[in-house]
Amino acid sequence: MSTDSSSPPAIASQEGNGRLYTITELAAEFDITPRAIRFYEDMGLLEPSRSGRNRVYTHRDRTRLKLTLRGKRLGLSLQEVKQLVDMYDSESDAAPQLRAFLEVLRQHRRQLEQQLDDIEVTLGEISQHEERCEALLAEALSAKVTG
Repeated sequence: MSTDSSSPPAIASQEGNGRLYTITELAAEFDITPRAIRFYEDMGLLEPSRSGRNRVYTHRDRTRLKLTLRGKRLGLSLQEVKQLVDMYDSESDAAPQLRAFLEVLRQHRRQLEQQLDDIEVTLGEISQHEERCEALLAEALSAKVTG
């Protein structure tokens, strides 16, 4: 079992463009559990290094986590999120990847719009049933009072 939760509050580093982050810091910053972060590691979305027994995350890992959580908020699958996050790291021509991801976003928009339409229809049906039940209840109470 890792001792990540007892790691120091901040780790200074000259690696890349700044400091390193502990799992506890990232969990607190993004209001998620360390377990969620480890899950994203298992899915290949984050690749921390180790300082002794503790995981240490670079600015790149922090950005990838931020993109992952943003994709989740959009309702994307982890596979779609990984595609987005991997695009962040790509050094090649991003145009084909951007076109592919744009299509993913468009498909997702269509699905959400269809769900919204379905919800509106269902809410209309519920309203009709509520009105009918209220009318029947009023009739029943009226009959009971006069009967």
